[in-house]
Formats: sequence, structure tokens, C-alpha cells
Amino acid sequence: MTHGARPLGSLILLLFLACRPSAPTRDGAVPAASPGGLAEQLAALEQRIVADPANAALYAERARLYTAADSLRQAFKDWERAIAADSTNATYRMERGDLYYRQTMVDRARAEFERAIALAPDRPDPRLKLAEIELVLRHYREAMELVNAALRMDPNLAKGYYLKGWIYKEAGDTALAISSLRTAVEQDPGHYSAFIQLGLLHAALHDRLAVDYYRSALAIRPNSVEALYDLGMYLQEHGEDSLAMATYARISEVDSLNALAPYNTGFIHLEHRQDPRTAIDWFTAATDLNTTYYQAWYNRGVAYERLGRLDSAAADYQVALLIRPDYDAAAEALQRVYANGAYVKAFDRKR
Repeated sequence: MTHGARPLGSLILLLFLACRPSAPTRDGAVPAASPGGLAEQLAALEQRIVADPANAALYAERARLYTAADSLRQAFKDWERAIAADSTNATYRMERGDLYYRQTMVDRARAEFERAIALAPDRPDPRLKLAEIELVLRHYREAMELVNAALRMDPNLAKGYYLKGWIYKEAGDTALAISSLRTAVEQDPGHYSAFIQLGLLHAALHDRLAVDYYRSALAIRPNSVEALYDLGMYLQEHGEDSLAMATYARISEVDSLNALAPYNTGFIHLEHRQDPRTAIDWFTAATDLNTTYYQAWYNRGVAYERLGRLDSAAADYQVALLIRPDYDAAAEALQRVYANGAYVKAFDRKR
């Protein structure tokens, strides 16, 4: 049977670290650009720029506004202006590097972070930014050297320990990964991502501490579908079905369009509770939310097959194969129900 989709691969997730809102910089806080107020803020900035066109900080402020509003082309233009007006500002280089990183333009991001290090050799943050790049590229030794250099400058940097945890995790050293991530949350008890990683690492060890770490993440972000899903999967895989289904119900409250929650609830009814009738309702809810959810079509077919409704099962297996032609489990199931008398139009055509 097919469980719900697990989280994306670790390195792909890491690429999205740069997409989160940045912390306030030395040159001013990142503005919160609401759709209603963006035009007014831009108009006010435009007047200030007209009055002081050589002021690099104004272009940087507008670049942050554009970034917050997801107008990245305009943001790049303003970072170009800000850096032209103040080419020695390491923060500007880092923020433009973040923007390149967000666009997965890794080489350009690397160049910006390297320039920031050259401009501000005593600052740890550009080294951590460059360490992220090296980690994504699987240059673990270089990434660790950069992180250690940053931690020598400031031994209390939660992000440094978080990145060390990632490096150890990618290198397969679970014990050191856990140790580093624990240090990260000691330094920053609000470090949501570190709690998630601690949960995943302990879940892989079948250690119930995973539940505590996921709940710590939820204390920071109560409506996080990621944390709720990870918690639900741990509970589901360790025989705590009622708690798992309650967690999936919470996901549906937070995100009513999320198809994973009804799918996994259906899976529990099908495989753990041996209740295919109830499972059918949940898999139907999942396919209603996501018509291309081939695993849901397949598992609803399994439920129909177990109830002896072979024609319905065959229909669902065929839908799964239309969506995913190389889905071997559905192909084998379709052959099986056909051999047992189910009507399969495609097979009859070949006679």
C-alpha cells in the first residue's frame, strides 16, 4: 500500500531556507508589505528618492518592499542601484545574494556572499550564507569550515549549529546531527526548523521524542501543516491511530484543500482498521480535492476489491494508471481483478 507523501528531500528543502522572511538587517528591518499599503509605501519612497537620489539606503528599502511583495524583477533593479551607490555595503550584497538564492541562481548567490565576506571579514553571517550554498552543492567539508569559522566569531549562533546539524545529517552521522540541532534550539528556543529536523531524525530512530519535538514546533507555529503532518505520520506509523486521525483532522481545519489528511485517514481505515467501506469515503474525499492523486485512486480501488466490487476496483486502477502509467502496483492490481472477472475495457479491446 502507498502511504501519504513524505516531505521533500532534505537538500531541496534547504534551498527554500532563503525564501523565508529575513531577519532585520543592520540597515533596517524588512518591511511588511501588505497589498493595500504597498502602493502608498512605494509612493512615499519615490518622493524621498527624488529628493535624495544618491541615498543607497532608500533603494535598499524599496528593494525589500518589492521582495516582500514578490516583485523580484523590480527588487533586483533596486539592489543594483543600491550597490552602485554604496559598493562597500556587505549587507546589500548578502540581500541580493538571498534574492539570487531564492531564484536558485546558485552561482550568482555564491559570488555575492563571497563579496560580502571580503567586505566584512569579521561578520559571521555571510559565512553562514555561503555555507548554505556549499551544503546544497554537497561540498560538506567547505560548508563545515565556513560554519566553524562563523561560530568562532560568535559561538551563540543558532543558525550555525542548525547548519552543522544539516551537514552531519547529509553525511549520515545522526548522533552528531542531533547534538548540533539540540544546541541550535538551546541557543534559539524559537527555531522552528531545528525542532522539525530533530523530530524527523528521532522518528527515523523510532524514538517517541519525535512527538515532543513536533509539538515544540507546533508551539511556535500552531497552524503548520508540515509539523502536523510529520506528527500524524509518526503516530500513524507507530500504532497510535486515533491520535494520528485527530492530527489529520486538525490539518483539514487549517487547510481545507489539503488532500493528504483524508488520504492518510483512509489509509488507516483500510490497512490498520480493516474497514474498507469507511476508507472509500476518505479516499473519495482525497480525490475530490486532488483529481490527480493517483495513490488515492489506487487505494480506493484496493478498498473496492476487498469488498468484492471488482468492476469499481478496475475503474479506479485504470484512473491511477492514466495519471501515472508506470505505476506498477496499479498495473498488477488491474491484471489481478481482470483475471478474477472484472470488466476492463482496454483489455477487451485487445481480444
